[in-house]
Amino acid sequence: MFERPASGENAILVQLDFGDGDAAERQSEFELLAASAGARAQALVQGKRQAPDAATYAGKGKVAAIAAAARAHGADLVIFNHELSAAQQRNLEKELGCRVIDRPALILDIFALRAKSHEGKLQVELAQLQRLSTRLVRGWTHLERQKGGIGLRGPGETQLETDRRLLGKRVALLKERLKQLERQRAVQRRARTRRELLSVSLVGYTNAGKSTLFNALTKAGSYAADQLFATLDTTSRRLFLADAGPVVISDTVGFIRDLPHALVAAFQATLEETAGADLLLHVVDSSSPDRDQQIAAVGQVLAEIGAADVPQIVVWNKIDATAAAPGVERDEYGNISRVRLSAKSGAGLDLLRDALSQAAHAARSRADVVAADVA
Repeated sequence: MFERPASGENAILVQLDFGDGDAAERQSEFELLAASAGARAQALVQGKRQAPDAATYAGKGKVAAIAAAARAHGADLVIFNHELSAAQQRNLEKELGCRVIDRPALILDIFALRAKSHEGKLQVELAQLQRLSTRLVRGWTHLERQKGGIGLRGPGETQLETDRRLLGKRVALLKERLKQLERQRAVQRRARTRRELLSVSLVGYTNAGKSTLFNALTKAGSYAADQLFATLDTTSRRLFLADAGPVVISDTVGFIRDLPHALVAAFQATLEETAGADLLLHVVDSSSPDRDQQIAAVGQVLAEIGAADVPQIVVWNKIDATAAAPGVERDEYGNISRVRLSAKSGAGLDLLRDALSQAAHAARSRADVVAADVA
């Protein structure tokens, strides 16, 4: 496996403003993503454009500024907070004389660093290979046009065909292994269903405090840190509620805006645990000025994985950072729709437990009605 330098790589960060708004919040998140991957940001190059340049994304003048910054700081790497085409990436590397990666590649790299379980590592590798396969088609088509030449003449496959075939074999193998693991998880889900345990999944934007809340509720001791994507592997624990009995609660991977499609596809089996839950606890960092956009990004991913219609309770976390008081808000039917709490200090956790008890009782009542109808 590739070993990155212990001291990190010197990087130039590039963020362009296309008039989308929230530039400051996107910059802050971008800097945290780069740091999470082990990059040492030496400079941030910014600019405004109406639309991306077809050849280099940034345009000739901005590329010259990026090159000057890279030379001045001895940069090993240039990171764009945007998705680049294979051709744009190739053209930029030629112009800048150093490696260039985009936002999807950066996120995939962080996932590769964080993956600990066997399944998590398989999922990340699958996502990386699926993204690479599209780049073989779009970025290396020049190999198909070569009819020969020194070192290229003779029978057999072109290099592109060989790479495609080997990638295809590895992708097929990874998908089969992940299917086997999903079958095991499906058996576990069916067992929980037979025991009629309420299934609760924690979802939310990365670094919203899901793992801290999970630990506070279950005393599980899962890894929690003030960093992006601290948790990749789904962890499930039983939580005993004093007046409702046991429920199963699961901590899941955090979401982020512009999550690479290959990553969503690779983690589909894990994310199906969320789609199959009876209730979602949507954890929100209430102290973030970008919280509305983060809520929208989570909603977009939930829709993509088929979990948009699963009932939700919004957990307004980190009230210790906003001086807000613990409390609950109810919908028009009298059901708790939002709980304000601090997973870190524990303030308001009793309110969330009450909300979970109500949800468990309601779910059992619905199950009893269904059973009576069937009988």
